[in-house]
Amino acid sequence: MQAINDEDILQWLKTPGSQEKGFRALVAKYSERLYWHIRKMVVDHEDANDVLQNTFIKTYRGIGNFKGDSALYTWLYRIASNEGLTHLKKKQRKQTMDIDDETLHLDNRLKSSTYFEGDQVQHVLQLAIATLPEKQRVVFNLRYFENMKYDDMSEVLETSVGALKASYHHAKSKIETFVKNNVQW
Repeated sequence: MQAINDEDILQWLKTPGSQEKGFRALVAKYSERLYWHIRKMVVDHEDANDVLQNTFIKTYRGIGNFKGDSALYTWLYRIASNEGLTHLKKKQRKQTMDIDDETLHLDNRLKSSTYFEGDQVQHVLQLAIATLPEKQRVVFNLRYFENMKYDDMSEVLETSVGALKASYHHAKSKIETFVKNNVQW
């Protein structure tokens, strides 16, 4: 079976009568990648599904504004990242925990998740990532897990390559320190 390319998806989305076909193709092609990108940001499976759904709703409503100046996946990641950050900010406003309580809460969520499978090192790595500031977490996930180029990340996050490199470096240092302090070898 031949993979559907982004140009076909965009054409279907912009042609009256074929929008549903285009949207189904878009969801089929990108839902798993976007889910895991979002999941790494928000940690919780149910939250990730909610944010993914909001991402696709915004995409569907805004497809007419997509000019093609960037790749479709870059535009989708920008929407997903913004939706994930918005979700985290809303959640943060509702919660008033100190940092130790929040770390314990994240630890318990990871341990109880039926979608997390991993050994102690993987668990500590995920916990370390979850404790990063939101923007650093996004930058780290895009670079480390998605292997996204800094130029693409710059489009997704609408910030300079230099700032992204600095954020990634700081995130990496914080994660290394966290893992060294929390893994029992």
